[in-house]
Amino acid sequence: MLRGFLMLAAFFGFTGVGLGAFAAHGLKNRLTPEYLAIFHTGVTYQLVHTLALLGVALLATHMPGRLVTWAGGSFAIGILLFSGSLYVLTLTGVGKLGIITPFGGLAFLVGWFCLGLAAWRLQLTA
Repeated sequence: MLRGFLMLAAFFGFTGVGLGAFAAHGLKNRLTPEYLAIFHTGVTYQLVHTLALLGVALLATHMPGRLVTWAGGSFAIGILLFSGSLYVLTLTGVGKLGIITPFGGLAFLVGWFCLGLAAWRLQLTA
């Protein structure tokens, strides 16, 4: 899982920075301030959860198990659904796509819950 999560983190980090720059320079005059803020929210959540995914990749080497794997998978799905739906919503103006966004937010919550549960179950040896 280490390689897979690291590759996902690299991909989402790369695209997050690229999309942020695209919004700041290419969309500034094309989107309303409201839609630009929505796009920015997508970028912010993508980059924050990219760091979480990177952390999960590193944790997976020390804490292998389903909960850590589920956390990473949930973060990746959350980025796709939450941030992805916000990007498509702002670029197309199709408001009905907003119905997908909460599922991405739920995936983020599941990821954080799994990560917390994995930490709770962690047996520390002194």
